[in-house]
Amino acid sequence: MDIKEIRNKSKKELQSLLLENQGKLRDLKFKIFQKQQKNLREIRTVKKTIARIMTVIKEGGKNNKKTNQNE
Repeated sequence: MDIKEIRNKSKKELQSLLLENQGKLRDLKFKIFQKQQKNLREIRTVKKTIARIMTVIKEGGKNNKKTNQNE
C-alpha cells in the first residue's frame, strides 16, 4: 500500500487497517513456523505497511487534522 493512499484515510480507517495488518502478520508468522508459507518476503511488506500506518497515525494525516477540529 502506497503512503499517499494511507494519508488519505481517516483515523478510524487507519486503525482498522492497522489491526487487519497486525492480524495478517501474526498469521504469516504462524504459517512460516509451521512451514506452510514459502514466501518470506511477505512479512517484510506487511511490517513496512504497519510502520507506514503507525507513522501517519502519529503525525496526524491530512484528514485526521480535519476530523480532530470538527470533534
